[in-house]
Amino acid sequence: MSITSHQVVTLHYVLSDVLNDGKRVLDDSKARNKPLEYLHGHHNIVPGLERALESQKAGAELSITLMPADAYGVRNESLVQQVGRASFGNADLKPGSCFQTEGEAGPQIVTVVSVDGDQVTVDTNHPLAGRTLHYQVSILDVREATRAELAKGHPLPPGTDHTKVEDRKVL
Repeated sequence: MSITSHQVVTLHYVLSDVLNDGKRVLDDSKARNKPLEYLHGHHNIVPGLERALESQKAGAELSITLMPADAYGVRNESLVQQVGRASFGNADLKPGSCFQTEGEAGPQIVTVVSVDGDQVTVDTNHPLAGRTLHYQVSILDVREATRAELAKGHPLPPGTDHTKVEDRKVL
């Protein structure tokens, strides 16, 4: 079965950051023994990776390099801002600390750039924005999504009673 919209795809991947001096592994699903399962065509993964997987089949091995615009976007320097220290409560703030906050389009990651007295410089760009990324992908399985998965917009955990999914709160 080839990958098309409305199918659940299970795959292993190694994600690397393409640097001038080589590649640095950022995530490895096989090393964590946790394959990725996603609903194809529902914006569950970065757009360039989804396009590259279209029409592939279980058993395929792919090497995919994505430019920033096809991955997590280009960096937007207007998303680097100063906010008051009080916005963070009693949190221990250090450059590189990350926090999840509610943004205009839903949850977003905020990275602390610097702390200067009561002023904190934060970056709300995605941590991988502006980076060229490399994926090494092994497609393990492709299956039709259930009606419940299509209604939720993502795969449901194994063992879910798909007939009663509307009664369940998905975290």
